[in-house]
Amino acid sequence: MAEPETKRKIPLVPENLLKKRKAYQAIKATQAKQALLDKRKHLGGKQIKFKRLEEFVRDSHRKHRDDVRLQRMEHKPRLMLLPEGHKLAFVVRIVEIKGVSPQVLRVIQRLRLRKIYSGTFVKLSPASLKMLRIVEPYVAWGYPNLKSIRELILKRGHTKINNKKLALTDNILIEKHLGNHGIICLEDLIHEIYSAGKHFYEINKFLWPFQLSVARHAARNKMGFRKEIGDPGFRGDGINHVIRNLN
Repeated sequence: MAEPETKRKIPLVPENLLKKRKAYQAIKATQAKQALLDKRKHLGGKQIKFKRLEEFVRDSHRKHRDDVRLQRMEHKPRLMLLPEGHKLAFVVRIVEIKGVSPQVLRVIQRLRLRKIYSGTFVKLSPASLKMLRIVEPYVAWGYPNLKSIRELILKRGHTKINNKKLALTDNILIEKHLGNHGIICLEDLIHEIYSAGKHFYEINKFLWPFQLSVARHAARNKMGFRKEIGDPGFRGDGINHVIRNLN
């Protein structure tokens, strides 16, 4: 007959040792939590970003190039002639602005083009043409047609109300905020933008800057995507092709 199996005895741990282990684990957890809080307080919720020497050289070169270009514009200003038959322009930023001149950065912020591939409408005037010339190496701009304006507003039209970004899908919302200007629906808004009417600035301020989309292959083939959308600068009617690619 098989002998009965002997029960295996579990070694007992002294109670004072268990208490020491538990106290040690509590101390380590408290220290880890405090270290994390100190790190967040020191960094302000942001990670440390290291900048390579090549980036400093690139930013310095870009700022110097902007300063020289803006000085030439002041000494030899071109005649600011408004284009005949065109009152409206669409501007989209297609180049990064790291290290640019402060004057260029101020104009970019005034045009509300803080994010790359964001676009806004601009009513053409001598002052706005000067602003477009200042930021010309970083933006593409031209004359949008009615089809492009309609597609932009219907697909990507948003506004900001009470710190909330809302899509322009309700005519009641438009009438509530623009009704005192005679704008009660999307069609009225599109017509006022296209005609650059007397209430253009109020409506353009009501519109959130258009954040255009980028093709999926852009991250893998940046040069190819850059060739598709073209170089920055004045495009004329070609801006409609840029809107089709990015909308």
